[in-house]
Amino acid sequence: MVPDSEVVAMLQTQQREISDQEIVERCVYALVNEGAKVLEEGIAQRAVDIDVIYLTGYGFPAYRGGPMFYADTVGLKKISERVREFGWKPAALLERLAAEGNTFAG
Repeated sequence: MVPDSEVVAMLQTQQREISDQEIVERCVYALVNEGAKVLEEGIAQRAVDIDVIYLTGYGFPAYRGGPMFYADTVGLKKISERVREFGWKPAALLERLAAEGNTFAG
């Protein structure tokens, strides 16, 4: 079997180095963005409710305080910008709080 050169060319992607920091950001910022959607939809009342679930149910590192608390320490503006850079659509709540210079904790 001989590989088709056109198929091989289509499947080849430009590779790049991905830092540990970017891997962490992609994982945690996805949690933050989804958490903001959960708050928008009224599934959770407060960001701390989401943090408690992640700390006690999913093993999120306690010293980080949960994904929503962590987001507040990083800054919602930075997270909103990175979410866009990753090609994702930021949750409306995340965008609004970032634009206001606010936090999930209020």
